[in-house]
Amino acid sequence: MKLEPRLAVTVAFLYSLGYPIGALGVEAMAPGPLLVGRFVLSGLALAVIAVVTGARRPRGVQLRDAVVVGLLTQAVQFIGCYEAMRLGVSPVLVALVIAMNPLATAVLAAALLGERISRRRAVALVLAVVAVVVAFTGRVADVGIDAAVLAPVVALVGLSLGGVLQQRRLADVDAVPVSAIGVTASVPFAVLFSLFGPVEVYDARQAVLSLLAMVVFSSVLGMTLYLQAVRRAGAAQVSMLFAVIPSGAALLTWALMGTRPDLGVVVGLVIGAVACVLGRERGRSAAAVGDAAGGDAAVPTAVGTRV
Repeated sequence: MKLEPRLAVTVAFLYSLGYPIGALGVEAMAPGPLLVGRFVLSGLALAVIAVVTGARRPRGVQLRDAVVVGLLTQAVQFIGCYEAMRLGVSPVLVALVIAMNPLATAVLAAALLGERISRRRAVALVLAVVAVVVAFTGRVADVGIDAAVLAPVVALVGLSLGGVLQQRRLADVDAVPVSAIGVTASVPFAVLFSLFGPVEVYDARQAVLSLLAMVVFSSVLGMTLYLQAVRRAGAAQVSMLFAVIPSGAALLTWALMGTRPDLGVVVGLVIGAVACVLGRERGRSAAAVGDAAGGDAAVPTAVGTRV
C-alpha cells in the first residue's frame, strides 16, 4: 500500500530532528555514554508503552528476528555513525552516506524480496540521489575521504538491511515492542563502544535535555514510526524519505543551532519532495512479500492502526 502523507511527513520530520538533537548531545557529552543512555532510557520507555498498550509482542522465531532488526537499525547504524565521527569523518560526509538509504534499500529489496524497480521508482531514486547531492553541494568540497568512511557505509547497510528484514520477517508485529527489543539488545554494544572513547560530560544541563529529547523524539517516536511505516508501505518506499531528510535536518539545525543553510538545501528539499511523491507507487501486498520470501513472513489479512 502507499505511504500515507501524514505518516511520511511525521517520520521525515522526526528523523530530521534527530540530527540537530544529536549534535547538541555530542556537544555536551561524549558519544559513548550518550548512546548508552539513549538506548537504556529508550528501552525502558518503549517497554512500558508496550505493556500499557497491550501491543502484540514477538515470540519464538519472531523474537529472534526482532533482535536482529534492532541490532541492525539501532546498534549498527548509530555506532557506525558515531565511530566515523570519532575517527575524524566529517558529520556532513556521514549524513551524505546515510542519505543514500533509498538506493541501498531498493537494491536490497530487489535482491531479498524480489521487488521490481519500475521506471517510476527508478526516476524517483535518481531524483533522491540528486536531491541529496544538491543539498550537500558546497559542504563536501573540503571533506577528505579515507578508510574511516567505511564506518558510515556499515551504518548505511545496517539501516537499509534492517528495514528490509523488518518488512520480510515482522510484517504482523507491532512496532513498539520491536523497537523496545531492538534498543535493549543494542545496550551491550553501546557499552562496549563507550569503552573505546572518553566518558565525559561537558555541559550537564544540555546533556540531560538532549538525551531526553533523543529518547522521546528519535527513539520512542521516530524509530517506532519508521518501523511502523515500513510495516505498512515497505522498506523501499519509506527509504525515499531520505531524499528530504538531509535538507530537513539542515533547516531544523538552523532553527535550533543557528547554522544557516545555503540555497542548495532548499533546492534539495524541493527535488527530494518530488522524489518522495514519485516513490509513493503502490507496492506489492504484504502477503505477496511473504510468498516471495518463501513463506517466512506471517502476514495478517489486515493491518491495524498503531502508534
